[in-house]
Amino acid sequence: MSLATFDPTCTRRTVLGVTLGALGWLTLSGCTERPSKAVFSGIDISGATYATGFSLTDHNGQPRTLADFKGKVVVVFFGFTQCPDVCPTAMGELAEARRLLGADGERLQGLFISVDPERDTPEIMKQYMASFDPSFLALYAAPEDLPALAKSYGIYYKKVDGPTPTSYTVDHSAGSYVYDPQGRIRLYHRYNSGAQVLADDVKKLLAQ
Repeated sequence: MSLATFDPTCTRRTVLGVTLGALGWLTLSGCTERPSKAVFSGIDISGATYATGFSLTDHNGQPRTLADFKGKVVVVFFGFTQCPDVCPTAMGELAEARRLLGADGERLQGLFISVDPERDTPEIMKQYMASFDPSFLALYAAPEDLPALAKSYGIYYKKVDGPTPTSYTVDHSAGSYVYDPQGRIRLYHRYNSGAQVLADDVKKLLAQ
Protein backbone atom coordinates (compact mmCIF):
# COMPACT_ATOMS: atom_id res chain seq x y z
CA MET A 1 0.00 0.00 0.00
CA SER A 2 1.30 3.42 -0.94
CA LEU A 3 2.02 5.75 1.94
CA ALA A 4 1.20 8.83 -0.12
CA THR A 5 -2.19 9.24 1.53
CA PHE A 6 -1.62 7.18 4.64
CA ASP A 7 -0.71 9.72 7.31
CA PRO A 8 -1.54 10.53 10.92
CA THR A 9 -4.74 12.47 11.39
CA CYS A 10 -5.23 15.41 13.71
CA THR A 11 -6.41 13.08 16.46
CA ARG A 12 -3.68 10.58 15.64
CA ARG A 13 -6.21 7.92 14.69
CA THR A 14 -5.19 5.26 12.20
CA VAL A 15 -7.67 5.18 9.35
CA LEU A 16 -7.28 2.04 7.30
CA GLY A 17 -10.24 1.76 5.01
CA VAL A 18 -10.25 5.31 3.75
CA THR A 19 -6.85 5.02 2.14
CA LEU A 20 -8.19 2.62 -0.45
CA GLY A 21 -10.03 5.31 -2.34
CA ALA A 22 -7.09 7.66 -2.25
CA LEU A 23 -4.77 4.82 -3.22
CA GLY A 24 -6.90 4.29 -6.30
CA TRP A 25 -5.94 7.74 -7.48
CA LEU A 26 -2.28 6.77 -7.27
CA THR A 27 -2.46 3.34 -8.86
CA LEU A 28 -5.31 3.60 -11.35
CA SER A 29 -5.21 7.16 -12.66
CA GLY A 30 -3.65 7.82 -16.02
CA CYS A 31 -0.67 10.11 -16.32
CA THR A 32 -0.02 13.14 -18.43
CA GLU A 33 3.38 14.00 -19.86
CA ARG A 34 5.89 14.03 -17.01
CA PRO A 35 8.33 16.91 -16.46
CA SER A 36 12.07 16.26 -16.52
CA LYS A 37 13.15 13.76 -13.90
CA ALA A 38 14.93 14.79 -10.71
CA VAL A 39 15.60 12.99 -7.44
CA PHE A 40 13.35 14.26 -4.66
CA SER A 41 12.91 13.37 -1.00
CA GLY A 42 9.12 13.67 -1.30
CA ILE A 43 7.03 11.16 -3.22
CA ASP A 44 7.26 12.04 -6.91
CA ILE A 45 3.74 12.10 -8.38
CA SER A 46 4.60 14.11 -11.49
CA GLY A 47 2.00 13.61 -14.20
CA ALA A 48 -0.76 12.49 -11.82
CA THR A 49 -4.31 13.25 -12.93
CA TYR A 50 -5.54 13.92 -9.38
CA ALA A 51 -4.75 16.99 -7.23
CA THR A 52 -4.44 19.01 -10.44
CA GLY A 53 -5.92 22.25 -9.12
CA PHE A 54 -8.74 24.13 -7.44
CA SER A 55 -11.02 27.15 -7.72
CA LEU A 56 -11.53 28.50 -4.21
CA THR A 57 -11.79 31.73 -2.21
CA ASP A 58 -9.00 32.93 0.04
CA HIS A 59 -9.31 34.48 3.50
CA ASN A 60 -9.32 37.94 1.92
CA GLY A 61 -12.36 37.11 -0.17
CA GLN A 62 -10.39 36.78 -3.43
CA PRO A 63 -11.05 33.94 -5.87
CA ARG A 64 -7.95 31.81 -6.33
CA THR A 65 -6.63 29.15 -8.72
CA LEU A 66 -3.15 27.74 -9.22
CA ALA A 67 -2.66 30.17 -12.11
CA ASP A 68 -2.45 33.02 -9.57
CA PHE A 69 0.84 31.62 -8.28
CA LYS A 70 2.65 30.92 -11.53
CA GLY A 71 6.39 31.26 -11.04
CA LYS A 72 6.20 29.98 -7.46
CA VAL A 73 6.37 26.54 -5.90
CA VAL A 74 3.00 26.01 -4.21
CA VAL A 75 2.53 23.78 -1.18
CA VAL A 76 -1.07 22.82 -0.32
CA PHE A 77 -2.13 21.37 3.03
CA PHE A 78 -5.67 20.37 4.09
CA GLY A 79 -6.55 20.99 7.74
CA PHE A 80 -8.56 23.05 10.20
CA THR A 81 -7.68 25.88 12.55
CA GLN A 82 -8.74 24.12 15.75
CA CYS A 83 -6.53 21.11 15.05
CA PRO A 84 -4.51 20.56 18.25
CA ASP A 85 -1.22 19.26 16.89
CA VAL A 86 -0.79 17.98 13.33
CA CYS A 87 -1.97 21.10 11.50
CA PRO A 88 0.12 23.63 13.45
CA THR A 89 3.12 21.32 13.17
CA ALA A 90 2.72 21.07 9.39
CA MET A 91 2.22 24.81 8.91
CA GLY A 92 5.12 25.63 11.22
CA GLU A 93 7.31 23.28 9.21
CA LEU A 94 6.23 25.01 6.00
CA ALA A 95 7.03 28.43 7.46
CA GLU A 96 10.47 27.18 8.53
CA ALA A 97 11.11 25.79 5.04
CA ARG A 98 10.35 29.21 3.60
CA ARG A 99 12.83 30.80 6.00
CA LEU A 100 15.50 28.23 5.11
CA LEU A 101 15.17 29.17 1.45
CA GLY A 102 16.45 32.68 2.12
CA ALA A 103 15.72 34.99 -0.81
CA ASP A 104 14.07 32.11 -2.68
CA GLY A 105 11.47 31.97 0.08
CA GLU A 106 9.59 34.67 -1.85
CA ARG A 107 8.94 32.02 -4.48
CA LEU A 108 7.29 29.56 -2.09
CA GLN A 109 3.54 29.94 -1.58
CA GLY A 110 1.88 28.14 1.31
CA LEU A 111 -1.84 27.37 0.98
CA PHE A 112 -4.09 25.94 3.70
CA ILE A 113 -7.45 24.46 2.62
CA SER A 114 -9.98 24.15 5.43
CA VAL A 115 -11.87 20.92 6.01
CA ASP A 116 -13.96 22.69 8.67
CA PRO A 117 -16.03 25.33 6.81
CA GLU A 118 -18.54 25.51 9.67
CA ARG A 119 -16.04 27.10 12.07
CA ASP A 120 -13.20 28.35 9.90
CA THR A 121 -14.40 31.82 8.98
CA PRO A 122 -12.24 34.06 6.77
CA GLU A 123 -11.22 36.19 9.75
CA ILE A 124 -10.23 33.18 11.85
CA MET A 125 -8.23 31.71 8.97
CA LYS A 126 -6.51 35.03 8.30
CA GLN A 127 -5.34 35.22 11.90
CA TYR A 128 -4.28 31.59 11.79
CA MET A 129 -2.12 32.12 8.69
CA ALA A 130 -0.54 35.24 10.19
CA SER A 131 0.63 33.19 13.17
CA PHE A 132 2.83 31.15 10.79
CA ASP A 133 3.69 33.43 7.87
CA PRO A 134 1.80 36.50 6.60
CA SER A 135 2.35 35.40 2.99
CA PHE A 136 0.41 32.16 3.51
CA LEU A 137 -3.19 32.03 2.37
CA ALA A 138 -6.10 29.99 3.71
CA LEU A 139 -8.69 28.83 1.19
CA TYR A 140 -12.20 27.61 1.73
CA ALA A 141 -14.94 25.85 -0.19
CA ALA A 142 -18.64 25.94 0.50
CA PRO A 143 -19.68 22.99 2.68
CA GLU A 144 -21.57 21.45 -0.23
CA ASP A 145 -18.51 21.71 -2.50
CA LEU A 146 -15.91 20.38 -0.07
CA PRO A 147 -16.61 16.64 -0.63
CA ALA A 148 -15.94 16.89 -4.37
CA LEU A 149 -12.77 18.89 -3.76
CA ALA A 150 -11.50 16.37 -1.21
CA LYS A 151 -12.25 13.51 -3.59
CA SER A 152 -10.32 15.21 -6.39
CA TYR A 153 -7.27 15.26 -4.09
CA GLY A 154 -7.77 11.81 -2.56
CA ILE A 155 -8.21 13.53 0.81
CA TYR A 156 -10.06 11.90 3.71
CA TYR A 157 -11.85 13.97 6.34
CA LYS A 158 -14.55 13.17 8.86
CA LYS A 159 -16.24 15.19 11.59
CA VAL A 160 -15.93 13.55 15.00
CA ASP A 161 -18.48 14.68 17.58
CA GLY A 162 -17.33 16.18 20.88
CA PRO A 163 -19.13 16.74 24.20
CA THR A 164 -20.92 19.79 22.75
CA PRO A 165 -22.15 20.61 19.23
CA THR A 166 -19.31 23.08 18.65
CA SER A 167 -16.47 21.12 20.28
CA TYR A 168 -16.12 18.50 17.56
CA THR A 169 -12.83 17.65 15.89
CA VAL A 170 -12.03 16.55 12.35
CA ASP A 171 -10.02 13.49 11.37
CA HIS A 172 -8.24 14.08 8.07
CA SER A 173 -5.32 13.13 5.85
CA ALA A 174 -2.14 14.91 6.84
CA GLY A 175 0.25 15.40 3.95
CA SER A 176 1.18 18.22 1.58
CA TYR A 177 0.90 18.53 -2.19
CA VAL A 178 3.69 20.39 -3.97
CA TYR A 179 3.34 22.11 -7.36
CA ASP A 180 6.17 23.40 -9.54
CA PRO A 181 6.36 27.00 -10.82
CA GLN A 182 4.37 26.00 -13.91
CA GLY A 183 1.46 24.85 -11.74
CA ARG A 184 2.00 21.13 -12.30
CA ILE A 185 1.54 18.66 -9.46
CA ARG A 186 4.96 17.17 -8.67
CA LEU A 187 5.33 15.88 -5.10
CA TYR A 188 3.52 14.55 -2.08
CA HIS A 189 5.25 15.18 1.26
CA ARG A 190 4.24 13.03 4.20
CA TYR A 191 3.42 14.73 7.47
CA ASN A 192 6.45 15.56 9.61
CA SER A 193 9.00 14.99 6.83
CA GLY A 194 11.01 17.98 8.04
CA ALA A 195 11.46 21.60 6.98
CA GLN A 196 14.92 21.07 5.52
CA VAL A 197 13.72 18.17 3.38
CA LEU A 198 10.89 20.29 2.01
CA ALA A 199 13.17 23.28 1.42
CA ASP A 200 15.63 21.10 -0.51
CA ASP A 201 12.86 19.79 -2.78
CA VAL A 202 11.56 23.31 -3.36
CA LYS A 203 15.06 24.40 -4.42
CA LYS A 204 15.18 21.58 -6.98
CA LEU A 205 11.81 22.57 -8.41
CA LEU A 206 12.80 26.22 -8.64
CA ALA A 207 15.99 25.25 -10.48
CA GLN A 208 14.18 23.31 -13.21
